[in-house]
Amino acid sequence: MADECDLSEIVTAFLLDTCGLPPWPSRHRVEAAVNCALVATAHPRDDEEAELITLITGSVAEFYIEPMLPHFGDIDVMFHRNTHLAIPRGHPPPTQLPAEFHNNVKAVEIIGSHLPGYVYLFLRYLLLQRTDGGKYEYFECDNGQWLGNRSCYKEYENIHGPAVLTDNSHRSHLSVDNVHCVRCLSWPPQAADWPTRHRNYGWPDSATLDRVVSNGCDVVGVAHRQCRQHEWMGKRQHRLSFSRAEIVLINSWMPVQQITYHLLRVYAKTQRLTESADDSGAGTLSNYHIKTLMLWACELKPRSWWAENLNLVRICVELLHTLSVWLTDTHCPHYFLSDCNLLDNSFNVESVAGKLSSVDEEYLATWFVHHYVGQCAQLCPFYVFLLGDVSTSVKLQKTVSAIVRWRLNTSLSDMWRAVVFAELHITGSVSQYTLTVHSCVCWMNELTKIDKRFSIYFSSIVLLHVARKISRNCFNDKWINILTKVFGHNFNQCYSVLSELNTSELVELLQNSAVEHLTTYRQLLARDFGSVATIVTTDFEALYAYKRGDYQQCLQLSTQNVHALLYTRCLHSVPILPELVQLFDDDIVSLTALTLTVDPVCRDDVNSCITQLTLSLYLMTQCQLKLRHSVMSLAQTLAYIKVAQRRHPRDNMLDNLTLKLTERKVFGATLY
Repeated sequence: MADECDLSEIVTAFLLDTCGLPPWPSRHRVEAAVNCALVATAHPRDDEEAELITLITGSVAEFYIEPMLPHFGDIDVMFHRNTHLAIPRGHPPPTQLPAEFHNNVKAVEIIGSHLPGYVYLFLRYLLLQRTDGGKYEYFECDNGQWLGNRSCYKEYENIHGPAVLTDNSHRSHLSVDNVHCVRCLSWPPQAADWPTRHRNYGWPDSATLDRVVSNGCDVVGVAHRQCRQHEWMGKRQHRLSFSRAEIVLINSWMPVQQITYHLLRVYAKTQRLTESADDSGAGTLSNYHIKTLMLWACELKPRSWWAENLNLVRICVELLHTLSVWLTDTHCPHYFLSDCNLLDNSFNVESVAGKLSSVDEEYLATWFVHHYVGQCAQLCPFYVFLLGDVSTSVKLQKTVSAIVRWRLNTSLSDMWRAVVFAELHITGSVSQYTLTVHSCVCWMNELTKIDKRFSIYFSSIVLLHVARKISRNCFNDKWINILTKVFGHNFNQCYSVLSELNTSELVELLQNSAVEHLTTYRQLLARDFGSVATIVTTDFEALYAYKRGDYQQCLQLSTQNVHALLYTRCLHSVPILPELVQLFDDDIVSLTALTLTVDPVCRDDVNSCITQLTLSLYLMTQCQLKLRHSVMSLAQTLAYIKVAQRRHPRDNMLDNLTLKLTERKVFGATLY
């Protein structure tokens, strides 16, 4: 094996090259956005007036780097009711609240416990918003009560700390931890000295400090492990959560600091040093201890320690030694609470401390080569050739260089897969769940953070959703409010005009606008991803032209699309889900319904699609039949269908059946 210095340099260069390239958007971030929006769609069963205000937390929100090895164990979504607010004990209730809050709010006081960071919540005030000026008046409750810490989880069994865990592994998705909290708009007095304590090296800077403090905190419903069996405290104890602060702070880190955090987590998980990825208080070392270690290091180490003579292996070794000292002394200082120790005598960490103290640069560099670089190599299609002899630095360098080249060459493909995933799950989620004004705001906010193209796609699906709903029921204020939220006040200003249209005219207007948005979206995709997939931009225009009866226009566009797609390798698909299915003719709708009825597997989003090529061939055939084209013209189309079936074999049943249906239509026409 190469010498210690060479190994550390090679590992450092490899990590900088592979972690410094964020393939936005990523599937994990899309998954988080979808789950966040779906939580916002829900309503508490015991409070019909409440809306759930959501926030993506944890790794998905904290990391802006995108390493080759996954660093998202699950998705964390915090949510609070807009009818509840926590205020520090003794603080007067606020007279103004953010627009997300209801006009009738229950204010609970945060009352400290005998354990630092753990509190109780007592209902103290009712806040009522005045109609003039929007300010709130408060009234002290005559019959205050203590809030339970798991009152909203009575119907759930899979509780993980303060979270309800949804296991999505059967769908090859990340699991989701949904954490109910009570929002506190104030920085808690328990952490009053954090913003003002002396910092030698200027991190966090004043702007970051101000942002953290202005975000306040949250209170989550979980008791300290020492109190969980207590009859009263176990049901009413809560914990202060600084997740909002951690997101801001970790996003302000330099890339080298984020990479270091990632490496420490990978090492701790692989070596089984941690049991869970949250700060639930279990008596074992957790990822929250690693996070705390990093937060302190970023504050206590000068920038030069991180950036000059950069050696990621050395940095990790020193931080692991610091963690070893903490474990030996049974003292892990909470980053925000000065009197809080995240370790106590119940932690069985003596063996872990010994392991960490013996880690040196040679060992860790070798470990990263075998367990990190080796895992990355297995992601490459030619990894068998990479896992051979790495006994010298030259051979190891060739291996990592090959991995880096592959990573660079496939980053756009990774982004493309995330785009496909996003389209399917945005469409499927909107089709399955009821849209509200509030959930639309959440969708738009979260999708825009990932990629503005997704907000355009979502806007088109909203238009189709409203068109589908009003085709069955009347156009009302709910739909105008949703459209206004998504598209601005233009829709609100046009309300009088829209209300004068009959249902069919209004549906047509909405569908036409949706197709315009979808075409714009297609054009953006073709511009940015044309090198990894052939994307035609007029498939929805052709589809809508057919629906309007403009068969000549549809035929022209579809023929062009067939010629563009027939001999390409990577084809894009169109989801055949309720929002989009209204654009299709009765034959496709019937075929889709039959497929879903006969084979439930096809109800999965991925199997509810047909490619742009299949769609174009179908439309081309239908238009030729409508326009009574010659047998020779239909024979040419049949030849195209044969090429498509031969060049693009599919496992997708709906796609295959659509091609067979198209083929039969051609045969039927040519026989007679």
